[in-house]
Amino acid sequence: MGKYFKKKISLFSFLFIPIVYFWDPNWLEFLGVQPYWPLFWLLPWSMIYGSFNGLIIGLFLGLILDSLSLDSNFTQIPGLVLCGIWFGKLSISNNIFVGHFRFGLICSIACFFCGSLYFFQALFKYWYNHNIFLYLPILKNIFAQVFITGLLAPLICSLLFRLFQKSKGRDKLISFIDE
Repeated sequence: MGKYFKKKISLFSFLFIPIVYFWDPNWLEFLGVQPYWPLFWLLPWSMIYGSFNGLIIGLFLGLILDSLSLDSNFTQIPGLVLCGIWFGKLSISNNIFVGHFRFGLICSIACFFCGSLYFFQALFKYWYNHNIFLYLPILKNIFAQVFITGLLAPLICSLLFRLFQKSKGRDKLISFIDE
């Protein structure tokens, strides 16, 4: 059982993303906002498996999270796909200390990018409402999510990065292209 779990660790952790996303643990929130959970998994996985696999997994993550979401007007797919491509182009740092903080910075930038794309979808849809002050709480939520994502990313991403790196050679089914 232990060998099977080690081989499929990336698949099991992938299935854990929607659970954590909708579990919404309130002890991990900042100003009432949760971190952007999909980035924690997408960053280390794309760094190991490459850009094309990051694109595919970003698409799958976006489809899963959009299909489970109650609000079907806006989508998370473009942000996750572009982040998957970008994360796949990043190289792995040899300096462990810098690598941990780099995870936080990269996740903060990506969270800001995904939150901004989501915000612009809402802004485009409700453009006829000319009261711009209705959008100010959304900006507060984006910056709070960027902060909490960047704060937790070094811990979670480095742990997942080590797990994925150990199981990379063991599991060929999850990789779409051998790089």
